[in-house]
Amino acid sequence: MNFPIQKISKTMGADKAPGVCRRVQFHVSVRLKFPDWILLMRPTTSIFVLCGVLLSSLHCGAVALANQPNVIVIFVDDMGYGDVGFNGATVPKTPSLDQMAADGMKFTDFYVGCAVCSGSRTALMTGCHYQRLSMAAVLFPNSDRGLHPDEVTLADMFKTAGYRTACVGKWHLGHLPPCLPTYQGFDSYYGIPYSNDMWIDPANQLSDDIVLRNGVTLADLKAGSKIKNEVPLFRNEHVIEYPCDQTTITRRYTEEAIRFINENDDAPFFLYLPHTMVHLPLAVSPAFDNPDNDLITNAIQEVDWSVGEILKSVKQAGIAENTLVVFTSDNGAAVGSSLPLRAKKGSVYDGGIREPTLMWWPGKIPAGSVCSEVAASIDLMPTFARLSGVDLPARRIDGKDIWSLMSGAVDAKSPHDAYVLMHGPGTVRSGKWKFYPWQEGKGRQNRDNAKWQPSTDPVQLYDTVADIGETTNVAAQYPEVVKRLQHAYDTHVAEIKANQRPSAEMVRPEGSPSPARPGGVKKKTAKKK
Repeated sequence: MNFPIQKISKTMGADKAPGVCRRVQFHVSVRLKFPDWILLMRPTTSIFVLCGVLLSSLHCGAVALANQPNVIVIFVDDMGYGDVGFNGATVPKTPSLDQMAADGMKFTDFYVGCAVCSGSRTALMTGCHYQRLSMAAVLFPNSDRGLHPDEVTLADMFKTAGYRTACVGKWHLGHLPPCLPTYQGFDSYYGIPYSNDMWIDPANQLSDDIVLRNGVTLADLKAGSKIKNEVPLFRNEHVIEYPCDQTTITRRYTEEAIRFINENDDAPFFLYLPHTMVHLPLAVSPAFDNPDNDLITNAIQEVDWSVGEILKSVKQAGIAENTLVVFTSDNGAAVGSSLPLRAKKGSVYDGGIREPTLMWWPGKIPAGSVCSEVAASIDLMPTFARLSGVDLPARRIDGKDIWSLMSGAVDAKSPHDAYVLMHGPGTVRSGKWKFYPWQEGKGRQNRDNAKWQPSTDPVQLYDTVADIGETTNVAAQYPEVVKRLQHAYDTHVAEIKANQRPSAEMVRPEGSPSPARPGGVKKKTAKKK
């Protein structure tokens, strides 16, 4: 007896006018095949048999569903490797994260797919390097393209397994249809659609009960008024607050996430919580506004509090033993610390792309464990697919299953012979080696040290085990390693370029005011309070 279930397809209604919100619909069709002996039975008998078969299959499906883990991904913005206690920081204080590390697994060599915002989120959401999907490294409110809805996101994948899905926080993969989270597999969205130092796009739809602040009027918005650092807060496809009160945003994200957890503790769910903090401009709620600290310290400590509240809610709901929580950052520190790694946000040295990372799942992930194998955010999709029992997308992805690492399997090794990034001037991580196919001293990749003298070698190679800060270029001493990793880089670049897929054009209502960058406002910086 065969019960093949056709693939769930993500479709958009073509009958809607441009600019009108079009919500993703998921269609499931089930094709049942029965043996001839059932079909030859007397009608009344065959009906009873068929009902028994269907009830049995539904029961089996329910059992499978009950065994699927809930998954929570907490994706912090601009938090560096050295910003957390579990990596040695004494300031800020991060007791919740430190306890999560004690109860779970710390990854010391976990990489993201880009050293800045949108590229990193693309890699996490799709398991693909952002260049494969023709995505920009950073999207802006005046960008006209975003993540294509034909690409399968984590939320799309989980939906095929019957999960409930929510995105709470910074999306940054497209702020207009068809690129918003509710077009990409999420049942709901609440958050700021891009970086908090940007501005509002007048094309976005306004909620009927929008909360307007700072003297802004509906007439101002309809006329295209916008100010840098004043950003909208969304609920699904509508702006519900403008400008968003960023001093409350970490707390409100936390409350929204906990509400989703409590409302869905009876079925498998996927919660994606990409925090807006600690991206500039920094902001904290009154409870964390300690005048004796730098603002970055306060902001990190509020994010740490949020993590603790999320884990507490999971435990109180009685679902901890069936919930996987992943914590990491989208790129290196902008204001905080990426030490002992070299460089910060924007760089492909480790300080820009190697992130503070924890995995937590009581009874499944060994408590107090450490993994020093190379893993990456692109690996989450194939790993989650395995755990939830669904097939990977038919289209090629770049990630690898890392469950053997997460579960602490004996002698488990990284699935990446060479983890290659094309971002910026490019890099390759292979085992202990970190390779750069360019000469040291280029642009923003420089070291922040007036006494530092760059190597004159045409390429760079560092032993990240013996030299975690990437201070000594040993390329001349290991020509065979250089040759191998240069080949890996060249092969990767050629394959990506030969197989790029398109991004999507966002739908802007005809006659909308210009989304161009507003002038006259300088970017705010973090100051000691």
